[in-house]
Amino acid sequence: MATYPPAWYGLWFVVAAAGVLTWYLRNFTQRVQATRTMAMIGTAAMLTLVIWTWTDF
Repeated sequence: MATYPPAWYGLWFVVAAAGVLTWYLRNFTQRVQATRTMAMIGTAAMLTLVIWTWTDF
């Protein structure tokens, strides 16, 4: 099994937090710009995580 660096796990945390915050903002607030921003952050973090995993591990 591969050993992942701490930053890799940090990206997992960012993906999870962005997902929860996007859900919360979409369902419980009217802040459309904040919702889009969190969704984009989560998407960028997930793409980075996928590319990093495919290329290094």
